[in-house]
Amino acid sequence: MNAGDDGPPPVRSTLARFIARAPRSTEEIEALRRRAWIEQGVVVLEPDELADDWLRQALTNEAAKRWGGRPRR
Repeated sequence: MNAGDDGPPPVRSTLARFIARAPRSTEEIEALRRRAWIEQGVVVLEPDELADDWLRQALTNEAAKRWGGRPRR
């Protein structure tokens, strides 16, 4: 891997075309979030993106109750 690369080298295999690539831009991630909501009814939010303190804490509390706490950043 060269300096400046932002990920592992591509997989070299005849099956490589079937491996999904990870989204690389904010726009791609946002499109995946939108698709998850529309197709599956799944909401994907980052707590730091929520401006409302009460809502952020309520969602954080529910996630911690269901799946356990997470380390602070």
